Amino acid sequence: MAALFSSDVFSCFVFYGVLLVLKMYIIAIITGQARLRNKAFANPEDALRHGGLQFHREDPYVERCRRAHINDIENILPFLFLGAVYSLIGPSLGTARLHFLVFFLARVLHSVAYLFALRAPTRSLSYIIAQIPCVSMALQILAAFASYA
Repeated sequence: MAALFSSDVFSCFVFYGVLLVLKMYIIAIITGQARLRNKAFANPEDALRHGGLQFHREDPYVERCRRAHINDIENILPFLFLGAVYSLIGPSLGTARLHFLVFFLARVLHSVAYLFALRAPTRSLSYIIAQIPCVSMALQILAAFASYA
């Protein structure tokens, strides 16, 4: 186990993985702040606490923030699994760093595109770009473990 934590590739993965988790928390905070600012609460008890049941409603910007957060969950969690396993198969540090960096930057751009409603196809392209290192890691993992199947 100590060898894993001393691995440069795993350390690189942990660095980008933690940045991605922090980014997810930031999107969650932005969503909560948008709910408060726009008085659009998902639960009646929250609406009652902040002015009344009329604020138990949807808001377009809150929903946009929420969709950005859900999209992060759907994409970052698989990346965390793939990146951890990929780190174990012994890729070069440069190649691994490129995979992790491309995914991270593309996901940041995806969130910015979502939150600021940037022109299409910015969000779609950033989504696709982020999938490339994930597919690459998945294929390399499968190749490394194919003899065990």
